[in-house]
Amino acid sequence: MPGMPAQGMPPHGMPGGPMGGPMPGQMGGPMGGAPPQGGYAPYGGGYPGTYGAPPAANDPMWGYFTAIAGQDGEIDAEELQRCLTQSGFTGSYTPFSLDTCRIMIAMLDRDFTGKMGFNEFKELFTALNGWKQNFMMFDQDRSGTVEPHEMTQAIGAMGYRISPQALNAIMKRYSKSGRIFFDDYVACCVKLRALTENFRRRDTMHQGSVTFQYDDFILCTMAI
Repeated sequence: MPGMPAQGMPPHGMPGGPMGGPMPGQMGGPMGGAPPQGGYAPYGGGYPGTYGAPPAANDPMWGYFTAIAGQDGEIDAEELQRCLTQSGFTGSYTPFSLDTCRIMIAMLDRDFTGKMGFNEFKELFTALNGWKQNFMMFDQDRSGTVEPHEMTQAIGAMGYRISPQALNAIMKRYSKSGRIFFDDYVACCVKLRALTENFRRRDTMHQGSVTFQYDDFILCTMAI
């Protein structure tokens, strides 16, 4: 089939280099902007939504997506893990675990199917490229890890404003031997974004406070 990569590898322009460069048309650099004037940024790390637009057959990513998605036309966690491994996206960094791939899908899985379509696939790579470039800014020696204080700076660079107590809990949850590996860094970014978006959808008055029903809270948190 024209446009499909050979042996599961990405076509020209896809992330196949040692560090997996940005996809065509995708954004790079730290995600999230500065806090609004006179306030704080409770919802850091915003990304433009791309779902709802019709897939374009001439999109450079379309042939790659269809090769991975298979007959059902969607990508599950196992397929996403193979995709990210074969594309060389993580380069010399730790490969993504299946659990991290599951929560990547859950981050964009608004209908709880456990799979992602083409526009969600593109949105994920936009986010991943931004997170990776942010990580690389702090991982200057390319060790594949960052220090806890650098992780704190990275979270701040994405626009999140989190208390020292919450940051300390994040460091304890995602560090190994006192450092944060790329896989765990991405898992943290995914969870921060997903939980923030869940909160934001319920904070209709933008007051930084919401009321959760128990089942709704369990659904939001256990899904990721």
